Amino acid sequence: MKTLLGAGWTVSSRLAGRLIDFVTVLVLARTLTPADFGLTALAMTLTVITDMVLEVPLIQALTRLKHVTKSHMDTAFTLGALRGLLLAFVVLVVAWPFSRIYNDSRLVALVAVIAIGPIARSLYSPAMVEYIRQLSFRQVFIAEILGKIAAFIVSISVIYLGGGYWAIAANSISAPVAAMLISYFLAPYRPALSLARLAEFWTFLGWLSMAQFVAALSWQFDRILLGYFISKSDLGRYAMASDLSVLPTQSLIGPAMQPVMAAFARINDDRERLRNAYSKASRFTMMLAAPACVGMSLTSNLIVEVLLGPKWTEAALYLQWLALTTVLAAFYQPLHSLALATNRTSLVFRIGFIELCSKIILMSLGLYFYSLMGVIAARGAVSLILFVLSLLAARHLIGAKVASEVGQFWKTAAACSLMALFVLLLQHELTGKHLNAVLELVITSAFGAAIYLGALFAFGIRMTTFPTRAA
Repeated sequence: MKTLLGAGWTVSSRLAGRLIDFVTVLVLARTLTPADFGLTALAMTLTVITDMVLEVPLIQALTRLKHVTKSHMDTAFTLGALRGLLLAFVVLVVAWPFSRIYNDSRLVALVAVIAIGPIARSLYSPAMVEYIRQLSFRQVFIAEILGKIAAFIVSISVIYLGGGYWAIAANSISAPVAAMLISYFLAPYRPALSLARLAEFWTFLGWLSMAQFVAALSWQFDRILLGYFISKSDLGRYAMASDLSVLPTQSLIGPAMQPVMAAFARINDDRERLRNAYSKASRFTMMLAAPACVGMSLTSNLIVEVLLGPKWTEAALYLQWLALTTVLAAFYQPLHSLALATNRTSLVFRIGFIELCSKIILMSLGLYFYSLMGVIAARGAVSLILFVLSLLAARHLIGAKVASEVGQFWKTAAACSLMALFVLLLQHELTGKHLNAVLELVITSAFGAAIYLGALFAFGIRMTTFPTRAA
């Protein structure tokens, strides 16, 4: 039950945060231009890569320890502070040549300012791990939501003061800064510099740091590639569509994986329970991700019209296909949690490395032969590769049978197919009715959700929970 409650808090936190982000994006997108978003997306690319390359997952490392002492927290804080200093140095050194490569001097200041966000995350109170270890995520919820509210207020203030694209940068740094400050109120901790427990972090962080380096390049490779060959307006539309396409998995699946990882870690010694828990988590993941992504693809034109406005119309086509590429990629998230819980971070690195190599080859070929749509097609191919790798990795880690894992998804796939069919029929009937876009989106979404849930019920699937017995 604790796992379920923990997942509920983290999912609620992410959903509420995404709702605030939606409102923020709605205001910014209707005020700024796609070129403004393209410029900041390019600046964020460098910062995100540097952030992920130097990422030190301290909370995850603390979570897996049997006992956490003040000395462990001091070591975590010191590693975070050192990481923040190194990140600031790297970003400041690289900012100027980066701006020269992309021939835009504005990138220097933008990159330097946006780097404040990940530096603040490095200083997050390590004492928050006590709540996470107890599967109590209410405090994480409070810190994240208050941070999002602060970011909304700051970004909207900047836009109305005439700050232009700086409002996007202000939004990206205000949330982590506010969340970091709030974390010390929720989980008091007196900072102290020490590396006394470094050895207990090193094994976990070694392979995972390499995996983060690979993941950083993999996550941002499409924007790095496209930023050099297409206009900032097109890059802005693509980046916006890409961010929207991963919204279901980031808002629903990602947050749930933190308590799931904690649950996996608790039953790590019982292979049968771990296998059953993983199977439930993967099935639950696809039951949420598949209809959300397919539904987003079917209503992409309405989503863009309602949220972003007429300046972003071309992004609808990108969103339509990018959302579909996200379905299979979501299957990797439970496997990632399983690998971390079982301390198989080397496996995370190997999968990430294969994913990066696949992206470099396929996206480069896709861009060369079919331009931007070729890159989107390549993302779909990479998602399929990642899905297959996840199946094979689960078999290697816990003996999960590939045929059994794939077979459990047929009901979800059938329900999604029925949903898509009936939604397309509904859209055909609504053609020429001249309904308000918001109303049409609400009707279509509600109808699709009803068909999907009804189909699952007809197939004998009930919304039962996953590894709750691990709590």
